[in-house]
Order: sequence, then C-alpha cells, then structure tokens
Amino acid sequence: MRLILLGPPGAGKGTQAQRLISKYRIVQLSTGDMLRAAVAAGTPVGQRAKAIMERGELVPDEVVVAIIADRIDQPDAKNGFVLDGFPRTVAQAEALDRLLAERSLKLNAAIELRVDEGILLKRIEKRVTDMTARGEKVRSDDNPEVLKGRLAAYRAQTAPLAYYYASKGMHRVVDGMARSTRSPPPSTACWPKPRPARPSMPPARVPAARVSPPRRPPSPDPRRGPRPRPERPVPWPVSRQKTKVECANRVADGG
Repeated sequence: MRLILLGPPGAGKGTQAQRLISKYRIVQLSTGDMLRAAVAAGTPVGQRAKAIMERGELVPDEVVVAIIADRIDQPDAKNGFVLDGFPRTVAQAEALDRLLAERSLKLNAAIELRVDEGILLKRIEKRVTDMTARGEKVRSDDNPEVLKGRLAAYRAQTAPLAYYYASKGMHRVVDGMARSTRSPPPSTACWPKPRPARPSMPPARVPAARVSPPRRPPSPDPRRGPRPRPERPVPWPVSRQKTKVECANRVADGG
C-alpha cells in the first residue's frame, strides 16, 4: 500500500500517518527525516543536499526525489509507505509518478485531511496562550501570523494537488476535524451508555385452540336417592275419548 497525505499545517498528518503505519505495517516517509538521515549517512545525495542547505537554499525537487528513490528501495519499504510532506507541488507529483513508474509501482490513494482553517488558528492561539501562562518557550514559527502565511502557501501550491490526483481517480477526502471514535466527546461523556441490541428471537408459536368436550350433567348424589323423573301427561282412556266425541257430535246436531 502506497499512500500520500495531503492537508494544511496542523491538520494532523503526522498523527494519521502513525496510525496507518501501525495498522498496515508500512513505513512513513517524511522528507525532513529523510534529508537529515541522508546527510547523517553521508550518501552522495545527502552530501549534495547538505551543501545546498548550508548555503541557506531550498533543496531542489530532483534532490528530494533522489532521496525518496533511495528510501523506497530499502527492504522495509517493500510492503508500502505513506508520504508525509511530499509532494508539495504538481511538478513534484509528476516527478514522483515518473519515479514510481520506473519501478513498476503506483500510488493507491492520495488522502486529503480537510479542516477548518479558522479553527486551526484558534487552536494555535490557545496553545500559545497556554504555553505562555505556563512559562514555556514558544517556537518562533508557532504563532498565528506564521500559520496564516503557511496556510496561504498551502492554498497556492499544495491545494492544486487535490485536483491533480482527482483527475487520476486517486483522491480521497477525510474529515480532519472529526473526533476519534475511541472516546466520546466531552459533551456526551456523562450520557448513559446505549443498551446492547437484543438478539433477534424467532416468532413465538401460537398453540392451536383446544375444543373442550361438552360438559356432562353431574351425577346424582347417592345420598339423596334417584333424581325424580318429570311427570308425563296421562292419556285419556279410550272409552272416555269415545264419550267426548259422541257428546261433541250431539251438540253439533242440536240434540
């Protein structure tokens, strides 16, 4: 994995680079560290860079690219790297592309840490105020005016790199002002922790309706004897029935 981190000063590129190298087992390539290491090692490129820096001049792009070429050829960079602080211009990006193409390599992504410049200025103002109150020494470049100049230089030189890598389909944007998910923000630190979601349970089976048999009448109490049967109408005797018919006929005849 080969990455580039883009962002203005104070965006946290160094912090994010450390997280990336820890997670993906890659190395961080910082131009400042590589220049100092090359000068200390006394390499031909390092000696050339040392002479330029001693004259107070800026190290040209070809020297920086040559130092990067020596660094990515080392065994620990075979798994990948993340570039912090380079490239700063479109010309440097083109030189880096040529360097990687010569080695049959290519970048995976250019990640831009997008931040609010106004908040960056407020942060550095608060940091300077706190350091002064504690009696600590404040660096000469650690003040709002210097930061404004560095931000202006970033917008003029480095910001066009976003369009350069976007045209190649490698540009990615990350919110540099977002808080880490490892700890909640102070405003929500006292909120109750959310309850863990309950595991989904299968729907309960509804038992079939039970049809109860008809209730039988209670058996008679043997102590009270058998239950009395209902009385049936006693039919009239046949002789009596005939007598009633005869009487009815006589009445009908008028007799």
